[in-house]
Amino acid sequence: MDYEEAKQKIVEGLTKKQKVKSKFYFNDLAKILGEKPRVAKKLINQMVQEEILEYWSSGSTSLYGLKGTGKQAHAEHED
Repeated sequence: MDYEEAKQKIVEGLTKKQKVKSKFYFNDLAKILGEKPRVAKKLINQMVQEEILEYWSSGSTSLYGLKGTGKQAHAEHED
C-alpha cells in the first residue's frame, strides 16, 4: 500500500467514526489500513509528522486522532 492510499483510508475511516469518538488506538488504525503493525506504524508516524493525525498520550494510553478534532482541541482553542 502506498502512502497516499493509506492517508485516504485513514482520513475517510476516522471521519466516518468521528461522531462516536475522536481518538483511536493504534490497533484501530492498523485495522483500517489492513496492514501488519510494522507497516502501519511507519504510515501512521508519517501522517503525524505531516500533521494529518495527532498523537495524544495520557501517560498510560496512547491514542491518535485527526488534527484539530475532539474535545481536547476545542478546549485548547486549536480549531
